Amino acid sequence: MGVTYSEIERRLRRNALTALALVSAPTDGFSEAATKCIILVGPDYPNFWPEFSASPEFSDGQPDPMDRWSKRVVTPLADDISGQAIFPSDGPPYPPFISWALASGAIWQSPVGLLVHASHGLMLSFRGAIALPYRVTGAPTAANPCQTCADKPCKTACPVNALQPDSYDVTACHGALDRPEVDCMALGCAARRACPISQMVPRSAAQSAFHMRAFHKKG
Repeated sequence: MGVTYSEIERRLRRNALTALALVSAPTDGFSEAATKCIILVGPDYPNFWPEFSASPEFSDGQPDPMDRWSKRVVTPLADDISGQAIFPSDGPPYPPFISWALASGAIWQSPVGLLVHASHGLMLSFRGAIALPYRVTGAPTAANPCQTCADKPCKTACPVNALQPDSYDVTACHGALDRPEVDCMALGCAARRACPISQMVPRSAAQSAFHMRAFHKKG
């Protein structure tokens, strides 16, 4: 028997996670015969960082601590509701998280190309997804916040204009991160922080710095 969206959300929040969106099947990578819907899972702010930073994965010195934590936590949650856990790091080939997000009707492409969420703004990240063999109802609805954002400060916040609607200058971005006057390494991406919704998200600077270090190291 299936469970409700609110019950899934309750179980996720017990583990410092939240349901970001509901994707109805069929969609990329799944047929409706096997999967009726997909729940996209992300951090529950502000509870996520204290939970993760106290985990063994955070301090064991091994690679990809957040990915390993996510798999350890999300997999049994999916099993408990007869679902299949899926992660952005699964692959190659990698699951189409961006396509799923855009198909959900709850996540959109922002003016700088990054995905935006009605509650998380540009501080959106996926810790995993749960594919379910039954339909789930009760997911909240929201409108694209960029449509009512008059100033669109994300478009001018990047110090090197690396982010554009249809392109991302990775080289320029990494170059800026090595400049002492740029505060993105310590506080997180300037474009993400400029979003008015992002500014209401209680995500710690320590978490943003963690992500930036991982990103810059791989770059």
